[in-house]
Amino acid sequence: MDQKPQDPQENTRILPVDVNNIGDFIFKEPNRTFLGDWEIRLSRDNRDAVNLLQAVEQLQTSSIPVAFPTETVYGLGADATRDDAVLGIYKAKQRPADNPLIIHISSLTQLRQLLASSPGLDGASSLEVEQDPIPAIYHPLISRFWPGPLSILLPLPEKSPLAGSVTGNLSTFAVRMPSSRLALALINLARVPIAAPSANASTRPSTTTAAHVLHDLNGRIKLIIDGGPCLVGVESTVVDGLVNPPVILRPGGVSIEKLRQCSGWEKVELGYRDGAETSAPRAPGMKYKHYSPTARVILVNGQLSVELLTKYLREDGKVGIATTTNWKDEDLVTSGTCMTNFTTITESRLRTFKIQKGAAISLSEEAEVDGQILAVMASQPSINREHQEGSDSIHVVCTDLGTEATSIAQNLFSALRELDLQGTGVIFVEAIGVSEGHAAAAVMNRLRKAAELEIKS
Repeated sequence: MDQKPQDPQENTRILPVDVNNIGDFIFKEPNRTFLGDWEIRLSRDNRDAVNLLQAVEQLQTSSIPVAFPTETVYGLGADATRDDAVLGIYKAKQRPADNPLIIHISSLTQLRQLLASSPGLDGASSLEVEQDPIPAIYHPLISRFWPGPLSILLPLPEKSPLAGSVTGNLSTFAVRMPSSRLALALINLARVPIAAPSANASTRPSTTTAAHVLHDLNGRIKLIIDGGPCLVGVESTVVDGLVNPPVILRPGGVSIEKLRQCSGWEKVELGYRDGAETSAPRAPGMKYKHYSPTARVILVNGQLSVELLTKYLREDGKVGIATTTNWKDEDLVTSGTCMTNFTTITESRLRTFKIQKGAAISLSEEAEVDGQILAVMASQPSINREHQEGSDSIHVVCTDLGTEATSIAQNLFSALRELDLQGTGVIFVEAIGVSEGHAAAAVMNRLRKAAELEIKS
């Protein structure tokens, strides 16, 4: 009988794990890929392996979830076959239980065990299995994108081993195979499929470092595996190939252009809205407000002016800005501090400067801490020089995200969190140009879910 989720009763511990030190990955098939069967020969006297095994034991025996890194974001994992464990995820995140979770697997054999009604299919790992329970429409995607940042929607078997609380009462479930070797090792050693949403408090920006997880979930969970910063920075793309034409339910690490290069997916369509859905979600991340810092987020299409900033400063007292590709340093200010060209939050640097209302923007080596706060997220930050009435100064905090959509995606959640920690009350974000696909689609989707207001200037 399932039990209620346990309480951690103690501060959360961070366990560093270097996947290169845990042992040897042994592949049982000639193609030597994670799609086939494989195992890990652990170096049990190694501290990294010992730390990983602590997390494995937690997953197998407790209803308190474990945070772990994937290539996209940090996940909050629990045994997907136990209701008490899955409910522990909802409890830790304080997330509504009608929002479905993505299942993470470590091999195709494990996936077929979730789908097959015939025991004879349990040991099959090749995509060429007769009567394969994995729908054929997904075979081209699996061959090209797995392991990787792509989740597929599958029909829920009548006698599914998955806990009922995983699916949000849907007749389908989403599943993916992460490319992070550390995540794969954790799943393989646990010997169960792992349900794992992003390891953040519900509605907050997703976490891309162990420090982010600790900030949100300290005291709510016991263990965080620290495998370093995530490389992709936004969650997986979620697709539904059970309908014709197939649709993208959530943009992410795999673009629509890449999907359309696969057989059967040439006419894939967008099946999501960038705002929060009001109906029952078909996939994770479709419902409710998501990815939001404490500060109010305003998405700006076009140029940002001091006049616009001042308008919201008067309303909120503290303001922030976030920019991407067109706001230039020389248009913004001639001085200050800023978060420049960072690739991970641990390597980030902040620049700050003052805007003097009633005068041109002025250089300040040290920003006044008692001034009003303005946050700037940018690849190339800019504010037009305009004169305003009044004499109070605005304290600006600036960050560079990079100029390419992939780097902006990687740094987005880290930047939102860092600006939040600086005490900004409002963060203006410069919108980036986006076609139907590209990595920019995932960035804009996350920003629109985080933003309270979108402005065209």
